Amino acid sequence: QNEKELQDVVKQQEEKMLQLIDKSGEVTRLKGEVSQLKRSLQRAETEAKVLWEEMRGQEPKVDTAYVQERVLLRQEVDKLRLLLLEKEDENLLLSDKY
Repeated sequence: QNEKELQDVVKQQEEKMLQLIDKSGEVTRLKGEVSQLKRSLQRAETEAKVLWEEMRGQEPKVDTAYVQERVLLRQEVDKLRLLLLEKEDENLLLSDKY
């Protein structure tokens, strides 16, 4: 009787662990998706900033190559800033962990 109850408890615990693993995988996938969406949003915001700056005081003729270069440079700066923030977050997590 006790052995059967123990087996049932073990089986329930295994099922709960599998559910947690499934949820953990889904959370990880969703975090990745959110991160990708944040990068896309930041890229779009960067393009909008550069275009706004260029159009604000420009003559009617705009050098599109120059604007494109500015957009790419701003994107690179934003990407580096994001990487720095991610590394700082990782360092905080590691320092909290240890």
